[in-house]
Amino acid sequence: MKVNILKKTDNELKIEVEGAGHSLLNMLQKTLLEDDTIEVAGYHMPHPLFDSGILYVHTKEKRKPEAVIKEATKKVLDISKAFQKSFKKASKEYKQK
Repeated sequence: MKVNILKKTDNELKIEVEGAGHSLLNMLQKTLLEDDTIEVAGYHMPHPLFDSGILYVHTKEKRKPEAVIKEATKKVLDISKAFQKSFKKASKEYKQK
């Protein structure tokens, strides 16, 4: 996975994420939009045949977009770990039946 910065200002960041599809970018967008300091967060896939997307974030006040993206990626990772733990438990319980 490769990240290219396309635009950067004090309150906005636009990045291209090569090797990421809807799954990752949608989850990041959803997590970003849960933050009250986000003005706009969205993504789009420029071409359906290429596994590359553009993520855009515009923050309110003086929040740095880089910081919010780092926080969002940590939350996504925590959600993934919690799902993995729950899935393992459910799988183990199912096998015991």
